[in-house]
Amino acid sequence: MFPGPVRSRHPLLRVLPPLALLLCVPLAGCGPGTAPGPGSVSGSASAPAGSAAERAVRRAVAAWSAAPPQRLAAIPLEGWSYEVSSVRVDGVRAFARAELHYRLTGYDAAPAGSAREVELTRGSGPDGSGGPAGSATPGGPGGSWTVVADRPAPGTPPQLWDQGRVGVARGAHALVLGGDGQSPEALAAIAAEADEAVPAASAAWPRPWAGRVVVLVPGSLEAMAALLGRPVEEYRGLGAVTTGSTGAGPAPADRVVVNPEGYGQLSAEGRQVILTHETTHVATRAATTAKTPLWLSEGFADWAAYRGSGRSAAEAAPATGRAVRRGDLPAELPGNAAFAFGGDGEALARAYEGSWLACRLIARKWGDAALVSLYEKAGREPLPTALEEALGTDLPALTRAWQEELRGEFR
Repeated sequence: MFPGPVRSRHPLLRVLPPLALLLCVPLAGCGPGTAPGPGSVSGSASAPAGSAAERAVRRAVAAWSAAPPQRLAAIPLEGWSYEVSSVRVDGVRAFARAELHYRLTGYDAAPAGSAREVELTRGSGPDGSGGPAGSATPGGPGGSWTVVADRPAPGTPPQLWDQGRVGVARGAHALVLGGDGQSPEALAAIAAEADEAVPAASAAWPRPWAGRVVVLVPGSLEAMAALLGRPVEEYRGLGAVTTGSTGAGPAPADRVVVNPEGYGQLSAEGRQVILTHETTHVATRAATTAKTPLWLSEGFADWAAYRGSGRSAAEAAPATGRAVRRGDLPAELPGNAAFAFGGDGEALARAYEGSWLACRLIARKWGDAALVSLYEKAGREPLPTALEEALGTDLPALTRAWQEELRGEFR
């Protein structure tokens, strides 16, 4: 199922075996989606609002979509409904644009949505040998219509179930949905890893949150890219993507989308770091806004992921160490532009490493509670105000302390 706007993603940089360094880079949003399905009709006549044909098509869609398809019975779905926005008729075929609404039971605080195109034919229905067809309206004004296809609306990424069979694994704190080809054993292993990530995120973020996570595991890298509506090359070598909306208020649960190829390259420790980092983004969603600096949101997620790991700065921040030793001490904390994907990989690594080291410094110098307080305040107030209220300092002083920390770690 397509989870919504992409918020962040994790490239993998191979540094010290057996653990790969995991980075999380925000995307501006989803790009061009999937191409129209083969049955899509552009420019066909719209049925007049309130016409007999439109009413008949709407009745057929309503009857057909009264409950999730039986093939999705293993997925905990509720609130399943199709809201038709327009109907187009082309002879014996009709195309209804609709918004699918549903919730993952126990996970979504608000309905998730997906734009769909439902295709229908007039007259007798198919022979029932397969496909999503069914629910013909009775004859009479407007004719008898039968649903013969349901697909993403043109320009809209698919749902996970559009790609084939969906497997389900449940943990104490996690729901894992796997794409076609993912084995039950693989999904169960990720559920167990997510079950460890949730308490770790809660320990770092002692504020109320759902305390559970949804993980999608597409069947392939290509399937992952299709779900997110982006080119395959953007995800090659990545470990995972976090999706969702920031800010308070009811919303569908964030989805952590795993790249089965990149994730499979990680050690057990690396997988735990990546899921804890991503789960921390889920935990802090309500406190994260456009005001939150990326060095703080990404640094905090890495701080949560590395807590208690015993990883030294030299082990976890090798790119920063190389830069400092050659005299390239950063003049300021990483700006938001430093996290843009597609640029210099070494510079990107330094942005993440420097952010982690800044959050680690704050926790050491001012305390874990002060770091959490800073995160909360930085989502509501200008950063100078948040720093003064949470730490009793300003940005120049914090920057100097961070630079001194870098000198001390990488002499």
